[in-house]
Amino acid sequence: MTLRSDVSDLWDRYQEGLTAADATSEDADVLESFLSALEAGEVRAAEKTGDDVTTWEANEWVKRGILLNFGLRETEPREHGGVTYYDVLPLRDTADLGERGTRNTPDGTVIRRGAYLGGDCIMMSPSFVNMGAHVGDGTLVDSCDTVGSCAQLGENVKLGANTLIGGVLEPVEDAPVVIEDGVSLGAGCRVTSGFRVGENSIVGENTLLTPRIPVYDLVEEEILYGHLPADRRAFTRMVESSVGDHELFEGGAYKPAVVATHVEEETLEATRREDALRE
Repeated sequence: MTLRSDVSDLWDRYQEGLTAADATSEDADVLESFLSALEAGEVRAAEKTGDDVTTWEANEWVKRGILLNFGLRETEPREHGGVTYYDVLPLRDTADLGERGTRNTPDGTVIRRGAYLGGDCIMMSPSFVNMGAHVGDGTLVDSCDTVGSCAQLGENVKLGANTLIGGVLEPVEDAPVVIEDGVSLGAGCRVTSGFRVGENSIVGENTLLTPRIPVYDLVEEEILYGHLPADRRAFTRMVESSVGDHELFEGGAYKPAVVATHVEEETLEATRREDALRE
């Protein structure tokens, strides 16, 4: 039996009514093995199936395994840093991080079980990485950042302070938020609802990226939804709303949009200077 088949079998039994109270020690072993595989980077909630950022697809069985770890566990008191909290999962053991050159500053960096952190990552406090998230080598998670459930962050990603990477568990068919290699997100960005950001793109501060907001790609002169292509500089602009001439709105009504252009050399230089702070 493989881990995938074990999880699939457990999911079928769960769908038929298996509860946390009924789960056996063998069932618990499957859940633990699954979490260990996530933390080792051996399985991921989504995978890229082609060359383009639009080709990311959810691994349904992995997302089911994550849901099982909520459905087949009891909430119980746990201890961390002298504080009692109540959850279905303990926090992740971080003893392996130092061996890989990854660091997390004290008093507020929280990594939940089932999260993967690669080598040479930095987590500044306070920040939070949720179950099923994958954080690639060399990635910076800055202060007040949240990396949601199943979110996929590539290598050498920079999350500016107070950035939210949304999570997604259900439906299991939905791909999570994806931030590809080399992306830099400015402070205060929000990336939600399975939006995908192509590699080496640079996103201005306080930009909201979600499938409901159009991306005006000036490079290819097209309007996109749900993703930002690779090698773009993106920022928020206000465009005229469909109710722009409504009598209730003096001067017209506007709605947010994202404008994407070529990455300028000055922007790249500014990003490279930030790298010096992490060496």
